Amino acid sequence: MTTITLNLPDDVYGALRKAPGDFAQELLLAATCHWYAQGQLAQDKAAEIAGLSRAEFIDELARRRIPVGQYSAEEMIEEVCRA
Repeated sequence: MTTITLNLPDDVYGALRKAPGDFAQELLLAATCHWYAQGQLAQDKAAEIAGLSRAEFIDELARRRIPVGQYSAEEMIEEVCRA
């Protein structure tokens, strides 16, 4: 496993009302949700990176109002035409 070190001002944790460990987990979760929303990661890989089950990751996507399905416009048109 790779470790990444970030240098942050000491007061960032107080401003966000998070302990350093909680902040790191939230940062990782925010990044994986963003990468998923951008189509850069699949759900299963994003959940793995975030340290969540796939169901927990889907719940987090819903909480953040990020669409769970990743479909291109063409894929959506094909799906509607098949219905």
